[in-house]
Amino acid sequence: MKLFGTDGVRGQANGLLTAELALKLAQAATVVLAPQQQAEGKRPTAVVARDPRASGEFISAAVEAGLASSGVDVYDAGVLPTPAAAFLVADLGADFGVMISASHNPAPDNGIKFLGRGGNKLDDGLEAAIEAQMAEPVLLPTGAQVGRIRRFSDAEDRYIVHLLQSLEGVSLKGMKIVLDCAHGAASGCSPEAFSTAGADVVVIGAEPDGLNINEGYGSTHLENLQEAVVAHQADLGIAHDGDADRCLAVDHTGAVVDGDHIMGILAIALKEAGALRDDTLVVTVMSNLGLKLGMAEAGIQTVETAVGDRYVLEAMRRGGYSLGGEQSGHVILSQYATTGDGVLTGMQLAARVASTGKPLKLLAEQALTRLPQVLINVKGVDKAKVKTHHAVQAAVQTVESRLGEKGRVLLRPSGTEPVVRVMVEAPTAALAEAESQALADIVKSELAL
Repeated sequence: MKLFGTDGVRGQANGLLTAELALKLAQAATVVLAPQQQAEGKRPTAVVARDPRASGEFISAAVEAGLASSGVDVYDAGVLPTPAAAFLVADLGADFGVMISASHNPAPDNGIKFLGRGGNKLDDGLEAAIEAQMAEPVLLPTGAQVGRIRRFSDAEDRYIVHLLQSLEGVSLKGMKIVLDCAHGAASGCSPEAFSTAGADVVVIGAEPDGLNINEGYGSTHLENLQEAVVAHQADLGIAHDGDADRCLAVDHTGAVVDGDHIMGILAIALKEAGALRDDTLVVTVMSNLGLKLGMAEAGIQTVETAVGDRYVLEAMRRGGYSLGGEQSGHVILSQYATTGDGVLTGMQLAARVASTGKPLKLLAEQALTRLPQVLINVKGVDKAKVKTHHAVQAAVQTVESRLGEKGRVLLRPSGTEPVVRVMVEAPTAALAEAESQALADIVKSELAL
């Protein structure tokens, strides 16, 4: 069974993800990610961080044991967001990093994600090499050559200073902002960063107990944030997920501002500042057609990738682009980060509101007019045939011809579930519903198992 998925190794703690597996992964990663240091007889360095779920305690202990027993000096950063771990790898000049988190998944799950030098996500080749190395002999240095484990005492402070520097002098003073930390990794650093930047902060979902991460709060459960923003008459609300690599927002009326809106707002801001490389925004195929139309109107072109922030990152690196992301709230600002950073994104969004004097609702409306979108997950079908089946593809072409430039169709097999996703965007919700249901019925009948 292939261990690495689209975002590291993830599964139920003490199910797939045991302490033994964590130890072996760490030992294998040492061989793959720090060969030069080993060849020169030096001890490599690694940063280890985790989100607050209970299983992270024993998994991080196993990872650190595997690293130190292989001759790696470990800097234990404790509970911090994934993007903080990535930043610290670069800031410290470490050889690699390890983040222990299952992101937006419930508390019983956990994951191990490796970060390369500079805080970059690993490519498929390096992940495959780590997996293959697990079957080989491990490094077992002795005496003074074993690694040491030490507490990274100023890890959170370094990250917060980095976040504040990204504002480039813009103050959030006079703004009231509600932060929903998903009872996750941002529960400490996000409120600290926003309040230090001058905002009047109201905090919800910031009482992690190891078991309540993502439970009723965070970017996958926006109801509490919407209610709090309206109740406190706040200017806006920011929602993180468990490891804070995502950011969704809520305007002062309680309306959701999703990743497409956030990318659109930030793209326009960067273009005005002359900081949007090649006036280009990188998006995935799931971004709403309204975003692409809105960006075209603003003189910004879009580059489209497959779903997944790793594909967005790959496209950004190839083109040297400065902004990209997903509708789900993974937003990557390459000037400041090597991965999606929900706290950074939220602060940049708030700074745009502060610097323009315009409410978030208006900025979102100016960035794009969202087309009605309907997504249907069709179960019990052969998802491998969706792109080659003649009748299915003919039906797609028929719908596309009816919609023309005012709509869009996307059929794709899920990368994580046994379903085919049927998405239709159209000028009206009724039309999107009708066309998507018709296509879903054809997929179900033609590809039934």
